[in-house]
Amino acid sequence: MRADSKEVAALWHTGSALHEAELGFPALAKKEADAALALSHGRDVEILAGLALARSGHGAEAMKLVQQLEKTETLNTILQVYWLPTMRGAIEVSDGHPAKAIAALEATSPYELGGPLPLGILYPVYVRGLAYLDQGDGARAAVEFQKMIDHVGIVQNFVIGSLSRLGLARALALQAGAAEGDEAAQLRQKALAAYQEFLTIWKDADPDVPALVAAKKEEARLRGASAP
Repeated sequence: MRADSKEVAALWHTGSALHEAELGFPALAKKEADAALALSHGRDVEILAGLALARSGHGAEAMKLVQQLEKTETLNTILQVYWLPTMRGAIEVSDGHPAKAIAALEATSPYELGGPLPLGILYPVYVRGLAYLDQGDGARAAVEFQKMIDHVGIVQNFVIGSLSRLGLARALALQAGAAEGDEAAQLRQKALAAYQEFLTIWKDADPDVPALVAAKKEEARLRGASAP
């Protein structure tokens, strides 16, 4: 801001907004996204602010940005096949429409490992995994989250990288709930291992982070169900 680089400052705000959204602080995410848009309405700022708004439950505002980008960036291939579908998918997940989210994300499949800037980091894969979780389809959700774990070079150190391990734990727990006998027991153990891996990575995290609080409760509940 001191250097009058408003676009850069706005992009830092969007990064913060996405972190807050994924960690479970929607009000802070909204505040950061609004701060970004107050500084700039550049394409990249609108993309990331819109995604943060979608991930924090402000789908209507995110959709306005989607529609605006559709009008102004008609020849931008990356936007049309990667970012706009990802934003739409995130909006549908936020609105409780996982099937629509999965349909919206189909266009990203050939390109999702490309990691386009800004902040590609497999976001469509992550959103698709969340949609499958919401559908109760643990097997397909696990595929998406495992894809993120297997491509850490693309995800880098962004927060959805570690959260994908929590997503995998939840996907395995879903599968365990639908299975019977030895298969169910094996899946529960795999889910517990995935939860433990996530909790180990986050052992020094702030204890009041909603994503962490939820993970600890889920792990304890699953461990209780697995006890003889």
